[in-house]
Amino acid sequence: MAIPTSQLAPVDSSPIVSPPLTKDGVEQLQQWKNSGAILTFQRWIAIIGSLLVVSLALCLLCLQFGATKLDMGTVLSTLSGWSASGALDKAGTDTSAVIMLHIRLPRVLTGFLVGGSLAVVGVTLQALLRNPLADPYVLGVSSGAALGVSLAMLFGISTTLAFLPALPLFGFIGGLLSLGAMYRLARSRGRLPIQSMLLAGVILNAMLTALIMFITSIMDPNRSAGLIAWLMGSLMVSNYGILSMFALYVVGGASLLLQKAQIMNILTFGEETARSLGVETERVKKQLFFLAALLTGAVVSVSGMIGFVGMVVPHAVRMLVGSDHRVLLPASMLAGGMFLVAADTVARTILAPSEIPVGIVTALTGGPMFLYLLLWRKDQLV
Repeated sequence: MAIPTSQLAPVDSSPIVSPPLTKDGVEQLQQWKNSGAILTFQRWIAIIGSLLVVSLALCLLCLQFGATKLDMGTVLSTLSGWSASGALDKAGTDTSAVIMLHIRLPRVLTGFLVGGSLAVVGVTLQALLRNPLADPYVLGVSSGAALGVSLAMLFGISTTLAFLPALPLFGFIGGLLSLGAMYRLARSRGRLPIQSMLLAGVILNAMLTALIMFITSIMDPNRSAGLIAWLMGSLMVSNYGILSMFALYVVGGASLLLQKAQIMNILTFGEETARSLGVETERVKKQLFFLAALLTGAVVSVSGMIGFVGMVVPHAVRMLVGSDHRVLLPASMLAGGMFLVAADTVARTILAPSEIPVGIVTALTGGPMFLYLLLWRKDQLV
């Protein structure tokens, strides 16, 4: 017996399972459908459309704040003028336009892409590992990517390598290796216990951080100071060319993950159930790990290590929209972008004209959430 694809994926109509479903798998999937987990197209549009509007409003609001405060009229007129001309040099000597177009706008866009990427990676890892504490920072993936980028900086490889941007490539390799190492260390008898996962993540984080500190200690003092500041989290992007390249990574990686949303729904029932539903679990897990490492590497190469976004945002969004990954993934991406843009606004205004690393703001926000989950919601972590 086979279930029509349209019944499995009201929003994403791409085929999701192969080979055909088993009888037990059909019964389990039918139970899930009967539980009210169907997502209608109207509900998807309402949620994502609302978040898009809120995201746009928040970004416009945050463009106002900084060492020099701009009014909303200046923000809107500058953006409309740029949109009409399409040329950055139109800013000329207008101080407000220069601040808007050359400093704040690329920073807000970078923050939105970085926060959205971290949130999407967090949702993916939580679905794969079936644990709400999964996060690229906690599991050591960010540290692995940071080590890869640090090595590239140490050896002066900062442009391209085999026609690929070097820093994201090194970040991707480092993130992928650390994620694979965590998985190997924590997995036992086909399971991934929470204690083993956290222990493996802590150990990897400690080892990789030590290696990064070693690299900074042997670098030129000026370069090592820049590396340390970058590691603490920074959204300063030097030009729109880098931002465009980063956007390509994010859009490509996130789009591929969104196509796997229905499979993530099935994986939340457990690997055995997923296999009974016809999902090739090992192949799917490798694909998802690969994409998670790709996005993490690109993010770290641009912004350094920004923690807890991938854990805090999915939890908050899940409470609002539910656990269906077809809506959870895009909603988390938008919410993650908003969270990091807001955090960066706090980081660059609270002690203006000085700035604090945005990673400090996200850590102060996410740390208490991590402790809350670990101490008061233990039953949900097993």
